[in-house]
Amino acid sequence: MSDFHDSMVDVSSDSFWEVGNYKRVVKRVDDGNRLCNDLMNCLHERARIEKSYAQQLSEWAKRWRQLVEKGPQYGTVERAWFALMTEAEKVSDLHMEVKAALMGEDFEKVKNWQKDAYHKQMIGGFKETKEADDGFRKAQKPWAKKLKEADGMKKAYHTACKEEKAAANRESTSKLDNNNPEAQKKLQEKVEKCQQEVQKAKERYEKSLEDLDKVTPQYMENMEQVFEQWQQFEDKRLSFFKELLLSTKQHLDLSTNHKYSTVYHTLEDTIQAADAQEDLRWFRSNHGPGMPMNWPQFEELSMDLNRTLSRRETKRKHTDGVTLTSISQNTEQKTSPSVPVASSSEPACSNPFEDEEDEEEEEEQRPEGSPLSVKREEVMIVQTASVVEKTVEKTVEKTADGSDEEVGNPFASASANGNPFEDEPASPDVCVPVRALYEYEGQEQDELSFKAGEEFTKVGEEDEQGWCKGRLSDGTIGLYPANYVEDLQ
Repeated sequence: MSDFHDSMVDVSSDSFWEVGNYKRVVKRVDDGNRLCNDLMNCLHERARIEKSYAQQLSEWAKRWRQLVEKGPQYGTVERAWFALMTEAEKVSDLHMEVKAALMGEDFEKVKNWQKDAYHKQMIGGFKETKEADDGFRKAQKPWAKKLKEADGMKKAYHTACKEEKAAANRESTSKLDNNNPEAQKKLQEKVEKCQQEVQKAKERYEKSLEDLDKVTPQYMENMEQVFEQWQQFEDKRLSFFKELLLSTKQHLDLSTNHKYSTVYHTLEDTIQAADAQEDLRWFRSNHGPGMPMNWPQFEELSMDLNRTLSRRETKRKHTDGVTLTSISQNTEQKTSPSVPVASSSEPACSNPFEDEEDEEEEEEQRPEGSPLSVKREEVMIVQTASVVEKTVEKTVEKTADGSDEEVGNPFASASANGNPFEDEPASPDVCVPVRALYEYEGQEQDELSFKAGEEFTKVGEEDEQGWCKGRLSDGTIGLYPANYVEDLQ
């Protein structure tokens, strides 16, 4: 058996028909399994590229959407710009679908096909490889045996020829040396004997070649059958690879995906919809000469100068002529509701070009329903008395101590004790006990200050601005925001 193995290893040419050269066909079976692994690795790497590209598109779209939103671009051109980010997001989704198809379909197909086509053995290698090797070995064995015999006959014949030639040389040399006739006779007999051996070896060699030729057709037929068997096996692999690669092409070719074409149709439509003239009209209306303006108009003074008004009533009378300044918020009491304040829709007798930066400053919006403690706005009230002072002659009386007193000032204190509520119209008789829900610190002289939970008495109904009149336990009377307390009745 070892001699047979040696003869199979001793390959004299590169032909498939030489003993042992079928090994290349057997190796192709192992190569097919390795190619399945290579194809899976190829698909896996492409899937990673698709995923990475999709993530980069998504991150790019997110970052630039934020930059454009915060930037100065506006109108339909801004929407067209946003369409680029939308396209990136849609294409990102499509490439994630490609990644999922490559791994969920194509990769799994190769993996399952490989599992069905190649079966591992306990001792290593694949069952199909062993079957191919055994099939070729069995088909080649009879012919290889006859070939080995023919090679033996060839060697014997060549050896006999060498011996015959050597004997002939010795005989010729003996004749030249004039040796004794007996020695020459022996050398001649040796030559004749070698010639006979050469003839016999030649006949045996020719006979072995005839025997080899007789088994060659059967050898070729058997080898063809085994070869065709593994050709069909390889044909299945090649056909599968072709089908798989076509499937991969369908997944990669986004041009055939209607979603992909829709993305770019939408992108083109959005960009085409951009209208520079429309954007210019919008900017003119919102930031240019097209903006509305409360132009200054002549206003008649409507005020009863014969009546001395209290400070609180003066504020109420001129709500429409109030300019809000120095607005500040106290966020220390985060559970307190907003304090009712005087509102103004149009500044009266104020210069529209003064404090321009303060007027353009946007008011910070508060979340709806969040209770914040807000300081009461300091308001600059345009009082009609200032107009009167410019147009009416003041009568000043000298007091005994040499001080001047303005007689006609409608805002002078009307009482000796300085009680700001003595001149106000009497409120309906109210006497309701209340409890403070939040702490409040009076911002003006006529406002009460109290702690959360403190109880006092409401002595006046709530006015249109959300203020009530109350009396503390120490007898102090003043205003307080109505939504800071709850009735105890």
